[in-house]
Parts: sequence; C-alpha cells; structure tokens
Amino acid sequence: MRIGVLADTHDNLPKIAQAVELFNREKVELVLHAGDFVSPFTAGEFKRLRARLIGVFGNNDGDRLYLLERYRGIGELYDGHHELELAGRRVALMHKPDLLEALIASERYDLIVYGHTHMPELREGRPLVLNPGEAGGWTTGRATVAIVDLAAMKAELVELGQQ
Repeated sequence: MRIGVLADTHDNLPKIAQAVELFNREKVELVLHAGDFVSPFTAGEFKRLRARLIGVFGNNDGDRLYLLERYRGIGELYDGHHELELAGRRVALMHKPDLLEALIASERYDLIVYGHTHMPELREGRPLVLNPGEAGGWTTGRATVAIVDLAAMKAELVELGQQ
C-alpha cells in the first residue's frame, strides 16, 4: 500500500492542488495530513483527491467545527494524536512532535508521522519516522510532501513544483 503524506498546508491552494495532483498521479490509496490545514475553504482542493484522507488538527486550525463540516465526505479529521492500522502496519499521526520520542520508545508503531516544525525529517528503521515538511512552503520556501510504501517501509520526500 502506497500512501501520500503532507502537513502544514496553511491555506496555500496552489500547493495543495499540486499535492493532490501528485497523489492522484501516483495512485496512492490514502493520504495522511499531519495538521494545519488552517481554513475550511481548503476542502475545495482536497475534494479532487482520489484517495481517502485522514488528518489531525494542528495548532493553527481555527474553526474546527467548520473544518469537520467542510471535510465531510472528503476525509476524517481528528483532534490530537490518532492511531490507525494500514496494511498490517501500526501508524501514529500527530501534529506537534511533543510525544515523538515516547512513541518511538514504545515500540508500538511501524510508522510515526508528524508536522508542525515545517522541516522535513526522515528517520529510517523501525519505526519509520516522517515529517513531510511544509506543503504550503510559506516558511522555508520549500513545499514538500512524501510518499510512503508501507510494504517496503520506505518513504520518499517530494518537492512540489519540482516533479
């Protein structure tokens, strides 16, 4: 199973559109969003996604009730850290990395995804730890996402606009 991963889209509609296009072209089966969608109007771009979306709220997601309403039928959004099982792999998804080292030490997960820092990070091994960086590109000037192959437990960072 191949999944798309992004975080910190921060209302950048052109970059969200590029990410959706990439994930559709790569035929990912699921997209994980590690928070900071920011505004409910971002749902319009994610509506074009041909995969299921699971996300967590970030610290800049203001109107969470309206975000939940706008993303209904597009994806599932959760408060805090969310755990799921995909293709026999245990996955933890969160925005802030506050619990990162504890989750790694727990040895419960195969993949841990987080955002918030706007800096890409890829730690191979078990667990595979991934911060896809900021898809919005506002802070660093680099808009990045990731594609993860859960069978091989390998991740690839992709810079948007460079595909």
